[in-house]
Amino acid sequence: MTPTTPTAAAAMTAHPGLPLRGRVRAPGDKSISHRALILGALARGVTRIEGLLEGDDVRRTAAAMAAFGAEVSRLGEGRWRVVGAGALAEPGDVVDCGNAGTGARLLLGAAAGFDMSTTFTGDASLRGRPMMRALRPLGLMGARWLTREGGRLPLTLRGGGLTAIDYRLPEPSAQVKSAVLLAGLNASGVTRVIEPEPTRDHTERMLRAFGAQVTVTDADGERVIALAGGQALAGAHIVVPGDPSSAAFPLVAALTTPGSEVTVEGVLLNPLRAGLFETLREMGADLAITRVREAGGETVGDVTARYSQLTGITVPPGRAVSMIDEYPILAVAAAHAHGSTVMRGIGELRVKESDRIALMAQALAACGVAVEEEAEGLIVVGAEGGNHRVAGGARVRTHGDHRIAMSGLVLGLGACEAVSVDEAGMIATSFPGFGALMASLGARLDAT
Repeated sequence: MTPTTPTAAAAMTAHPGLPLRGRVRAPGDKSISHRALILGALARGVTRIEGLLEGDDVRRTAAAMAAFGAEVSRLGEGRWRVVGAGALAEPGDVVDCGNAGTGARLLLGAAAGFDMSTTFTGDASLRGRPMMRALRPLGLMGARWLTREGGRLPLTLRGGGLTAIDYRLPEPSAQVKSAVLLAGLNASGVTRVIEPEPTRDHTERMLRAFGAQVTVTDADGERVIALAGGQALAGAHIVVPGDPSSAAFPLVAALTTPGSEVTVEGVLLNPLRAGLFETLREMGADLAITRVREAGGETVGDVTARYSQLTGITVPPGRAVSMIDEYPILAVAAAHAHGSTVMRGIGELRVKESDRIALMAQALAACGVAVEEEAEGLIVVGAEGGNHRVAGGARVRTHGDHRIAMSGLVLGLGACEAVSVDEAGMIATSFPGFGALMASLGARLDAT
């Protein structure tokens, strides 16, 4: 299984134009796609996956599972088959996670449960991101490792012989929780993860879909997830819903481009992932959710956004865990709002694929939007008079970050003058076909 690589870096420009209109479907949810591949490889038997996100990040995870001994094959668009042997085998070479931080941290947990050594690496961005948050609890369970300074890739992990632990997350992180639970599958005893603040629960839900017994209880205001080691997983049929983080881009484009109405079909509505929709509604967004239904153990629905007069708000810091990836595009919506939008408790954005707080502040300022950057926050002062188009006319530096690139392009669609991003090829890591999808709605995006 060989992953694809995004095309060479190329600039792209978004031009203000006609209203955006139409119905589209967002790519499959990235978080669920990673987990479906990993659990399919850990299970015994055949796992069929529909709607898998086919961006580079997920393909890297698919290639990793093949390296760990699973049979991984693509059957058609979004349709994949994984045949697992119930255990992972030691890879014959270094496992390259590309730009996939989620994939890397989850793979650390999965590999830690087996008596083998695995060396992980990634691209320049991923090699600069710390892994200690996931490694610390794995070390408490008995795993060992050798890393670069600061727990950065490349690193070699030695697993096997794990003992279950009770681990209270020091900060909200679904990736760390998931790494511990995946390791706990092959640890002696019952592994418990204590969450002072709930994080996205896709791992718990999907473990059940593969036959594992997972209990979730509330104790003294905390969420406790318990998983007994030694459980055997069985192949499953997984339907991946549309990614709300990806759906956010065409939806916010509609909210901020006059005369627009856009529907994104089949969007994941998990309450631990729906913080952006709640926030946009509080800002006055005309958002309608219809055809709510169940798919693959998750709630999905169609989300329609219509051009709206937005008002700045203070986003509750506790909501960050349910929308951490959506703050860059929220900042675009805030740029068009009347008044200030205050976003705090988002320090994690500084250690994503880039320093997203700094880059969004720079992008907005370059387009004539007043911003104030804080250590763990961002304040955006919307265009005077309420939902007027921002000035635009700037070139946005992305530092190789796909969400910064897409946010910059959406900003340009609603601005007075075109906005360019210095690199767009990496958008394929999370949203393959972004340009074509936006063009189908009437957006003018040109490679430059």
